[in-house]
Amino acid sequence: MGKRFAIVVGTRPEIIKMAPVIRECEARGLDYRLVHSGQHYDYAMDRAIFERFGLPEPHVNLGVGSGSHAAVTARILERLETYLLEENIEAVLVHGDTNTTLGGALVAAKLNLPLGHVEAGLRSFDRTMPEEINRVLTDHVSTHLFAPTVEAVANLRREGIVQGVHLTGQTAVDAIAYLLPSLGNSPVLEEQQLEPRSYLYLTLHRQENTDDPKRLDLILQGLERTAKQFGLPIICSLHPRTRRRLEDYGWYERFREIPGMRVLYPPVDVFDSLALQSRAALVLTDSGGLQEEACILGVPCVTLRENTERPETLEIGANRLAGYRPEGIVQAVSEMLAVQGPWNHPYGDGQASRRILDLFLGSAAPQDPRSRQDRHPMEHSGI
Repeated sequence: MGKRFAIVVGTRPEIIKMAPVIRECEARGLDYRLVHSGQHYDYAMDRAIFERFGLPEPHVNLGVGSGSHAAVTARILERLETYLLEENIEAVLVHGDTNTTLGGALVAAKLNLPLGHVEAGLRSFDRTMPEEINRVLTDHVSTHLFAPTVEAVANLRREGIVQGVHLTGQTAVDAIAYLLPSLGNSPVLEEQQLEPRSYLYLTLHRQENTDDPKRLDLILQGLERTAKQFGLPIICSLHPRTRRRLEDYGWYERFREIPGMRVLYPPVDVFDSLALQSRAALVLTDSGGLQEEACILGVPCVTLRENTERPETLEIGANRLAGYRPEGIVQAVSEMLAVQGPWNHPYGDGQASRRILDLFLGSAAPQDPRSRQDRHPMEHSGI
């Protein structure tokens, strides 16, 4: 494909996981346009990631901002279509499961452009999650589906999607490999005076957890019981959505007063987040991306959800689903604190970005990422 194509991003996970792809585009001197939807726009969620990975400025920022799912998606549809037509874009590459992903996919499909979906095939099998709707719809209109794992390929096959499906590995491995050598220099580790395996690292942001006060109340009870039972500090990188909801419900001080709770706000950037994960005794999260990151780093994880689109992490014993009730959270933390790694993660060999571009641009497919799955997890990243 010797054509001009667009890479569409707009949120923290998309930028992180597409950073290695963008860097590879720059190294190859490809004719591409980096389109930022503007869905995330604060420093830690956006600007800091560009700086950490040495990424070029986006060619355009659509400035869609925040709002309801319908409003954000509609603004992306209108503004992205105009840009793609003006720039004579001939193919589109999107990532993941956000409103930016769905908006980019729908525009490409309506314009009959080749569409590549990076991280295709993930399924939580929970249609109440907006992310699940986004990823399913995107997969069904894509022409090139870049699946990170064997399980993702199987999910697509069960839905009748077999054409254009490629097992590539996960670009998060590429991203972590790039940042890992310098994680020990993260200032947050010194600022917080954190010894390895002496604390829990917490993130919480999912709509289903934060927008339901009854559910959030139960999660807070679980965190309170966890702190009291295990006596470990909890380092929380607090998402803006979660802080707003805690303030709305009058619970922000309650949250801060959980024993051993240390709130980092604004939230840390991807570099400091990986540094904090790498030294934690345990990661507590409702983020799909952090489930993967902890698994790749060899750190046990407890997921504050009742399902996950990363079942591979459960299968290898790197992760537990705790749900949102206090007893489930405490039990999962107890089980995972006893886990001894390392494990062989299922996310590939650290060459996913090169593989994706070779396939998308029509070059010969390189080595299957499963060929190195029997090696130590850090070796999978090329580290």
